Amino acid sequence: MNQRSQPIVAARGAGAKKAKPWQRLVPFLITLACFAYLYTRLNHAAAAQGTGLLRYLAQSFANVNWLYWLAIMIPYCVLYVVFDSLVIWSVINWFNAKIRYADILPIRASAYILSLVNEQVSKGAIAVYVNRRNGVPGWEVGSSMVLVMFCEIYSLILWATVGVLLRWNSFQPAFHIIPWIALGAAVFFTLLQLFFSGRIASGIALRDRSIFRAFRLAKIWHYGVIIALRAPLVLAGVVVYTLALRLFGGSIGFGEMLGILPVIFLGAATPGPMHSVAILFWVLLFPDRPGQMTAFGFVMHNFFIFFNAAVGLLFLRRATRELFG
Repeated sequence: MNQRSQPIVAARGAGAKKAKPWQRLVPFLITLACFAYLYTRLNHAAAAQGTGLLRYLAQSFANVNWLYWLAIMIPYCVLYVVFDSLVIWSVINWFNAKIRYADILPIRASAYILSLVNEQVSKGAIAVYVNRRNGVPGWEVGSSMVLVMFCEIYSLILWATVGVLLRWNSFQPAFHIIPWIALGAAVFFTLLQLFFSGRIASGIALRDRSIFRAFRLAKIWHYGVIIALRAPLVLAGVVVYTLALRLFGGSIGFGEMLGILPVIFLGAATPGPMHSVAILFWVLLFPDRPGQMTAFGFVMHNFFIFFNAAVGLLFLRRATRELFG
């Protein structure tokens, strides 16, 4: 076996590790629980209006200005592809290999097709691409993708905290725990940095594993830049979701949405089909409009992933050629 083939085999071996049965089952159980709750709420709301469930849901879609909705959603989805690819490109150039943005964009866009099944799998495809193109061991690129996901969570926690603090009295008491979660996350991040820099627990072998390579190399400014690069997506999302919510009968300010949307996005990151947790969160946040919020959450989150997958189809031929030759 030649030297270049070894990292490719390593990447394939890493991807071949199958999840345990309970790990595959849990996302579907979560989805089932969410839709069971939504069905109960929607059925009660439909009965209160003296109509059937399907008719009640159809009314939630009927009065939406869909052309206006598409006019704000499509640019937002395109913006997401551009900046998300920029984050991936930056991290790979920092920790793995020098590569052009024009080479990362097609594979990142194509990976959105895999996001229909699992976001982690889509980032694994990027790791395989860099492995085949540059000979970088698969686990090292995988480490960079884990770092990206870590920063995505911290970005959402940061913006949720800002939104809640700006509009403290406008939020339900349950949201007042978010600043405390942010404080705990800050403490965890400090310990993480001390650990991977070798300043504490220097004898633990866990730090030296390949999957944590990016965390060993990352400086605080790396995390800051990643979060800053994602900021336009969060702010654009606040504007788009606030305007779109009004089309479905909801009406809140941009400041309130700044606190709500990152929490919703954290729910959307929960494994499972159809972003059921995010849809459930909308209904819990606006309990007086279960039909409109179910419709809103369903079309917003699922249009986003399907549109990005459609963009990925435009680059699929090139990505397939570069992945499999």
